[in-house]
Amino acid sequence: MKNLIYTKYIKHHLQNLTVGLTKKNVWVLAHNIEQIKSMGFISINLDSILVSIVIGLLFFFVFKKCSLLLNYTTSPKGLRNVVEYIIENINNIIINNFKYKNDLIGPLSVVILMSILLMNCIDLLPIDVINIFLYWLKLDQNIKVLATSDINITAGMAISVFFIINFYDIKNKSLTGFLKEICTHPFNKLVCIPFNIILEIINLLMEPLSLSLRLFGNMFASEVIFILINMLPFWMQWILSFIWGMFHILIIPLQSFIFMMLTIIYFNRSYKTN
Repeated sequence: MKNLIYTKYIKHHLQNLTVGLTKKNVWVLAHNIEQIKSMGFISINLDSILVSIVIGLLFFFVFKKCSLLLNYTTSPKGLRNVVEYIIENINNIIINNFKYKNDLIGPLSVVILMSILLMNCIDLLPIDVINIFLYWLKLDQNIKVLATSDINITAGMAISVFFIINFYDIKNKSLTGFLKEICTHPFNKLVCIPFNIILEIINLLMEPLSLSLRLFGNMFASEVIFILINMLPFWMQWILSFIWGMFHILIIPLQSFIFMMLTIIYFNRSYKTN
């Protein structure tokens, strides 16, 4: 009986609030994993999308307001000082790692770093309270607030970066130069063209795959560990939660920084010719 309760607890906390199209062509909220599987591709994780929108609006509002208040006559204080510090450090990273002129790389790096960082920081909040509240209301639904533990969100960000980078790759090298690079790299011989194409396509596809799976894997694993800690005796939860929480504080900014750095590196590659 106890194992059954634990199994239900894990499934409940790893399930998104999903709405999808059933085989009867009716949009419904899924109540279990089996219903989500039956929906297939035509389903939407409402909680992940809602959290992403809220985080995006929060980021936009704070940075926009702080940027309007910043000027050269007064020194920044409080939140404005934090925003200026973040932007200056990202700018220094771009200067040291990106040797070309592009007006998009700066804003893109800030958006990537802060969006992922803010979404990751949600994992440090007592988000179990939401599910307890739903349980009291006798609602058989779960809200999975950690959006970066949803592969759809991380893959969406990675694919967006992938298309932006390849757009500039074609823009800077022309379509002919882009295709020529694929056909002649790494072996500049006519007989090696089919082999080169296979290698380059795999190389291109690995970029969004590595970006999305690295972020998803780390955050999903962290979420699972927190769930497992919550299933332990009460006196052990405080000790292990504190230890894992301290370690998790390092993972949260590290994952957002790695995603941003890889984006800058991939962007830099779109200007290079082999």
